[in-house]
Amino acid sequence: MSDLSRREIGKVAALTNPVSGHGAAIAAAQTAIARLHRRGVEVVEIIGDSAEDARHLVGAALEKGTDAVMVTGGDGVISNALQVLAGTDVPLGIIPAGTGNDHAREFAIPTTDPEAAADIIIDGFTETIDLGRIRGDDGTDKWFGTVAAAGFDSLVTDRANRMRWPHGRLRYYLAMLAELSQLRLLPFRMVLDGTKEIDADITLAAFGNTRSYGGGLLICPNADRSDGLLDITMAHSDSRTKLVRLFPTVMKGTHVELDEVSTARARSVQVECPGINVYADGDFACLLPAEISAVPRALQILRPNR
Repeated sequence: MSDLSRREIGKVAALTNPVSGHGAAIAAAQTAIARLHRRGVEVVEIIGDSAEDARHLVGAALEKGTDAVMVTGGDGVISNALQVLAGTDVPLGIIPAGTGNDHAREFAIPTTDPEAAADIIIDGFTETIDLGRIRGDDGTDKWFGTVAAAGFDSLVTDRANRMRWPHGRLRYYLAMLAELSQLRLLPFRMVLDGTKEIDADITLAAFGNTRSYGGGLLICPNADRSDGLLDITMAHSDSRTKLVRLFPTVMKGTHVELDEVSTARARSVQVECPGINVYADGDFACLLPAEISAVPRALQILRPNR
């Protein structure tokens, strides 16, 4: 893990996703902003009408000068900010207000206390971390902070995105049940660091810059956000029973000890699987094939001093 450094935070650009957490982000953002004001920090508020608009506004804030970008919402709005902050010296601060909050979990940022999360930003302790990057054959170029995934879980997300009812987690669970009924092995081909080839029929593959996705599922439990490598987790069984039994172990990260799960590490991976999408930080990235890689020291992030 990287050492912490400290910087003075006098001006913050505050990006809010108004629909995160079913609207809870607005209240969380206002609480955090009030805390920043009380502690003498200047705040420029940004609310994008779309993902593209949000990225444009963050970019404009960087051009005008800011000591940090504070993002209030879930992993999706954090992903928007990463597309602009990657490779810069401007740190990311997080006020969690989403359903998954996997970035916040990774850095021990309080998920239910916006004032405490705001204090972390004001205190100015930063860690330099890696980011993941996806480059698709279709021209996609996307940064991600947590996990990129393809296979069973991306098929579930595809299905959930097509459903209009119900809303929230229930829709995802129903989509999962539907995909379980059609569970099949998928023909993946991966080339790790240009040398090691993996041709295997698997049900899912996850590429972790950090440990968790999906609201705390430790799919890549040994991932190190500062080692310049992606942790790769692959499940090899088409047994519905075994896959269902796998989920409780993913909560603890012990699934990597099972016979039907294998792991690897690589700086970059060429990934192919016909007709399969890859999602990262919970959002659609591209249709495979793609190159998924770790980019060392790509982001400054504000985190607790511990």
